[in-house]
Amino acid sequence: RRQAAEYSTSSSDEEFESKPSLTHKAKRAIRKRRKLEKETKQLIKQEELKRLHKAQAVQRQLEELEERQRALEIFGVELERELRGEADPGTKDENQMLHEWFELVMEKNKLMRYESELLIIAQELELEDHQSRLEQKLREKMAIDDSLKDEMDLNEEYEI
Repeated sequence: RRQAAEYSTSSSDEEFESKPSLTHKAKRAIRKRRKLEKETKQLIKQEELKRLHKAQAVQRQLEELEERQRALEIFGVELERELRGEADPGTKDENQMLHEWFELVMEKNKLMRYESELLIIAQELELEDHQSRLEQKLREKMAIDDSLKDEMDLNEEYEI
């Protein structure tokens, strides 16, 4: 009897001790999960800021490019008038003017290619931002227990 009483006491003590440790473990797991979520949110925010800065830089470059293209266009119009003899002929000969005109065309083509590259980068940033928003939305949907979701929520989660 005494052994049985000691056994039951010790086993009930173990049960009592294991419950707090489970809650302690659960609390630790919750803290760990929250910390991970916080770190993830910070990383997402950093990525968004990087994309924003890159998008702003691309926008500035596009504006500068547009100004250079306008200046080249104005110079090109003047040069074409000189070549046709519509403007006051300067001291330049026709070969030199043709050479300048071809260089102008090459520069304009180079700027157009650069503009295309910048537009592709801008589109890529837009797609990355869209992907990030979808991932965040999916994480939020997946955080909700499936038993609490209706068919529309499940379809939306599947669609994302």
